[in-house]
Parts: sequence; structure tokens; C-alpha cells
Amino acid sequence: MALLDTITHREKAKQHRPWSRAVVTEAGWRQAIEQLATGRCTLLGLWGDAPVVHMALLAEDFSDIAVISYTCKDGSYPSVSARHPPAGRLERAIRDLTGLDAFGAPDARTWLDLGFWKVRHPLGKATPAHKPQPYQFLPVEGEGLHQIPVGPVHAGIIEPGHFRFTANGEHVVRLEQRLGYVHKGIESLMQGATLEQAGKLAGRTSGDSTVAYSYAFAQAIEAALQATVPARAIYLRALMAELERLANHFGDIGAICNDASFALMHAQTGILRERTLRAAEACFGHRLMMDAIVPGGVARDIAEGGAAQIQEFLIEVRRVFPRLIELYDNTASLQDRTVTTGFVKPEFARQFGAGGYVGRASGRGFDARRTPGYAPYDKLTFDVPVLDAGDVNARVWIRIREVEQSLALIEQILGRLPAGKIHTPVKAKGKACEGLGLTEAFRGDVLIWLRLDGKGRIERCHLRDASWFQWPLLEVAIKDNIVADFPICNKSFNCSYSGHDL
Repeated sequence: MALLDTITHREKAKQHRPWSRAVVTEAGWRQAIEQLATGRCTLLGLWGDAPVVHMALLAEDFSDIAVISYTCKDGSYPSVSARHPPAGRLERAIRDLTGLDAFGAPDARTWLDLGFWKVRHPLGKATPAHKPQPYQFLPVEGEGLHQIPVGPVHAGIIEPGHFRFTANGEHVVRLEQRLGYVHKGIESLMQGATLEQAGKLAGRTSGDSTVAYSYAFAQAIEAALQATVPARAIYLRALMAELERLANHFGDIGAICNDASFALMHAQTGILRERTLRAAEACFGHRLMMDAIVPGGVARDIAEGGAAQIQEFLIEVRRVFPRLIELYDNTASLQDRTVTTGFVKPEFARQFGAGGYVGRASGRGFDARRTPGYAPYDKLTFDVPVLDAGDVNARVWIRIREVEQSLALIEQILGRLPAGKIHTPVKAKGKACEGLGLTEAFRGDVLIWLRLDGKGRIERCHLRDASWFQWPLLEVAIKDNIVADFPICNKSFNCSYSGHDL
């Protein structure tokens, strides 16, 4: 049975692809909330489109996706977070951006709006900006407790975010995050943009995942317009995605070890990351491969001799990387810092729909490349590594195993890369239509939903990073650990600030 068939709905949208969308009554909306609360499906996304709110649901076995929509009465809708806590920050963001209010929500504080904007509710009925009010962190009671405020400006060259620790001595009793400092109004900028302009914006949502975002945006456009992509472009997209995954995993493995004062590992994986980026630039003209994926295919073919360069790169990684794995596994002081640190219970990973290495290290084997899946991964052989230890060490090992899988995938892609065109022109003018794209970035699934106005422009576009469902779990992971373990725990998550703050 299709996921949408389990929910009472009023009207099915005719121009929504590749999965179905339906407008539901309040009863249908509450029915979906009940399914989320009882674990019969997973929250994939929740966003505002005033006066409508949309909710994307993922089937329990990951095989199907459905989008349901509810038209708000008097600017409000039944709260999802009242029964399903993972929706809390999404509801707060909807309120900040559109003014639509989730009635019955347990937390009505602002989230993205820090009081710096020129207007309130920029995606709804905009009103003049309000005077910033002090943010009320959640109260904690008990003897011997003290607070440690960290950020939003940090010592390193990283994005801003505030972390409020409540500790008893060195042990963390609670961590509460305050994000939104990197808000750039990307969804507002999308409105009225051409496909070319919007594609560039999508690719800049989170720079370390520019390929994954461009990929998901292209998927959404192509689904909406029923466009066909040349076979060569499909394989080149996957090649770029796996190179991006490798570069980020190499960087993360080294950075985690560096936070445990094991600089040698950091230096060696830094070399591998640099070689990955150089291979990407040699093949596609840009170290991050920004703007290389576009609706209808790719903007650049692999450079002459690029495949041979990648083959040499693969040989070098296979020569060096196993030694680094052995070094990591046999360094007792390093294991002492990573094993059992930052534990995330499997039930939390499932409840929050955690993707990527965060979810897979805690037993949730969701990988959008495999299920629901997309080309060319349906024709490639690869494993989705899953562990259940749920600690920093498990998140490192998931990355290690994914590096191995990406190396094998790149070999398959190069061996099967077909000849032919790399792009088919996409005609955006015609009927208004909607599309949804879902790709697997290095840190987890990226979802993009959009609506075209029929005149070749974006009417509404929503982008959802995996970090939305990973940031809250970091608060859980650090609880009962010592304050000094936060950097290594935080790096093992490596959530995106920019992708979250929109």
C-alpha cells in the first residue's frame, strides 16, 4: 500500500512528481501526526508555503514518500511537535519565516529570527522588524550547577552558533543550541528566480555539499517538468557526488582525530582530502565542483585525461588509507577518546529520522541512494554500512567504510561511463508544476521541494539539510559526557550551520 493511501485526504495534487502530494483536512493532518508519533513513518520535512503548510513523510521501510498539505485556518495549524518532538525546530522556523503558528506547540520561541532581520515573516505577510528580545534558554535546577556560554563567535575559522552548557563540575547536564546566525534568506531569494539563478542558489546552501544540493535541485526540476537526462550526465553526477563524499569524509576523519590531539592522522587525511579536491578540479574545473550539475544534465564533461587521473588517485588512496585505518584502530589513546563518547541511542536516531553517518552509526540504515533510490545507483553495487554502537568511534568507522564504498563506486562509474550528450535543454514554460528531489550528501539526505509558476520561474522552493534532524541529537549525545569531550563529539556530527540556517 502506498504511504499516501494510509492517510485520509481530500484532494490529490495533479502536477506533483515523482511522489504524490495531497491536500488533507485537519483530520488527515492529525492522522499523519499519529503515524509519526507511533513510528509508522518518519518525518522527512516540514515547511511553510503561506497559507499552507507541507509535510513530507517517509515510509517505515524507506520505500515510499508522500507530501501532505494543510491550509491553515486563521494562520495556524495543529502542532506536529506536540506529539512528535523532532518537528519542534521546523515549526519554530515556519513561524519565523511565514508567520504560520503551530497551535498546541510545546515551544513557541523564535528559532531562525534573531531580531536582525529588516522584516518579520519574510515568506508570509511581512511586518516591520521587532526589537530583539533576550533568548530564554530552558531552565535547569539542581545543586552545584553552572553555565558555560560558548559562541556564536568561535576560536577557529568556522561558522557561528551558540552553545549553552549547564554542567556539574566537568559533566554536562544539558546542552542547548542557538542557531540562525548564518541565515541568508535563500528561500526568499529563490522566489521569482529563473532556473539558472535558483540552481546557483541551491548549490550555495551549504558549500561542502554543493554537489548534493545541485543534484537534488536538478532532480526536483526534472521531476516537475518530466525531463529526461542523458545517460552520460547521470553517471557524471554520481562521480561528482562520490568525489564530494570522499573529500568530506577524509576531512572529518582527520578533524575528529585532531580534536583528540592526534595530529598525525589529521595531517595524513588532510593530504588525501587535498588530492581529492585536486582530482575534482582537474576533471570538472572547480575544486568543489560548484555549478557543475544543472537541470537537464551537467554543465561540464570530464576533462580529457580526467578518468586516468582519477584512476591514479584511487591507486594512491588504496595504498595509503588502509595504513591510516590501522593507525587509528591501534592507537589506544585515540580509542580512549572516541569509544563510548557521545552515545546516541538507536531509538533516538529512528525517531528523529537521522540520516548519514549519525543515523547509520546508531542502527538506522537509511541511504537515499539505495532506498527510495535514484539513477545510476540502482545499477551500481555498494553496501550501506550500519553499526549500532552509536558513539564517536562508530561515526568514524561509518565514514571509513563509506570511503571504501565510494572508491568502489567510482571505479564502477568510470568503467560504465557511457558516451553521448551531457545535457538536454529543459523547458520551464508551460503548466505550473511541482517537484521533489532527494539525494544522499556526505552527512545525510538533502531534500528540495519546489513549485514552478509556469513561466519559467520558481514560485516557492524549500531546501532541507540533514542537519535539521542531527543538531538536536548532538544535545543528547553530549549529555553526561565531560565538557572537554564536546569538540570531538561535535566534530563527529559535523552538522551544517549554513544548510540549517537557510
